[in-house]
Amino acid sequence: MSRAAESIRRLSPSYFALVMATGIVGVACEQTGYHRAAIGFLALNVAQYAVLCALTIWRVARHPDAVWADMTGHNTAPGFFTSVAGTCVLGGQLILVAGAYESALILWGVGVALWVALTYTIFTALTVKPEKPPLEKGITGGWLLAVVATQSVATLSALLAQHLGQPHRLHLNFLALSMWLCGGMLYIWMISLIFYRYTFLPMSPGDLSPPYWINMGAMAISTLVGARLIENAPDAWFLDSLLPFLKGFTIFYWSTGTWWIPMLVILAVWRHGYKRFPMAYDPLYWGAVFPLGMYTSATLEMSRAMRLDFLLPIPRAFILAAMAAWALTFVGMLRSLARLFRAPG
Repeated sequence: MSRAAESIRRLSPSYFALVMATGIVGVACEQTGYHRAAIGFLALNVAQYAVLCALTIWRVARHPDAVWADMTGHNTAPGFFTSVAGTCVLGGQLILVAGAYESALILWGVGVALWVALTYTIFTALTVKPEKPPLEKGITGGWLLAVVATQSVATLSALLAQHLGQPHRLHLNFLALSMWLCGGMLYIWMISLIFYRYTFLPMSPGDLSPPYWINMGAMAISTLVGARLIENAPDAWFLDSLLPFLKGFTIFYWSTGTWWIPMLVILAVWRHGYKRFPMAYDPLYWGAVFPLGMYTSATLEMSRAMRLDFLLPIPRAFILAAMAAWALTFVGMLRSLARLFRAPG
């Protein structure tokens, strides 16, 4: 088997985080006035999504045993939720950058189907699995990708609801609200275990992999959904009646995500600066780029929905950090691919 074929067989289920990161950075560019950059990100992301779908289908057809092993592994299974989030983020990107509602509706259907299939397959498999790792080996920030996937369905539903007539608008807003609440409950369950693992069990530099940034990213996308539900309140009576609750929890999610940022930066400095852990390209780094873009987009959307104009300088600064992180990671990916194709065999 060639090195390229072997790489496809071992393709990380988390690789759709590339689509998540590119999509949300593109959306954030559009929101902050970088329209040409947003168009470029959209074109690139459509191509990336098509390639990853083709590679994933090939992998499922040729190596179902490897796929199933990943889907039943505590460290690898949550990565499959990036396919849900990537699909829905791309759908939102198509709406906000290109106004392609029909294509976004198709992606919404794919995202919902993937969410249902993966949620109940993965959590059932991990529940009935006879042999399980200890908590410190089995739980990572990557588990919060289940939250991100759930909230990505919610945010695309809320976006589509703004452009459909009744009663579909009402139905999609109710779905968005239900998924938003479900995602919040999932976060509470999972972050409790992650925080316990942080503070009461030994932590080595290798344990602090980039998906720990999803601790913040899951709260950022929850903020984005809350802001869109607030904007949609005039179109659904149940949202209008819950408006104080929506506003309170949206700020709750945003402030929690904001709390995580300094903590994650400090731990990254400890990992790479103090402990000298090598920084080399890994597909998991896309899980660190996505939260930066999502925090930018969510803060901007919340500030507009709730007239919190004093927060606007934050996304104007974070969009630069998100674009820089995306560019560095993308260059790392290209160099990694170049080494792969240059290698003999």
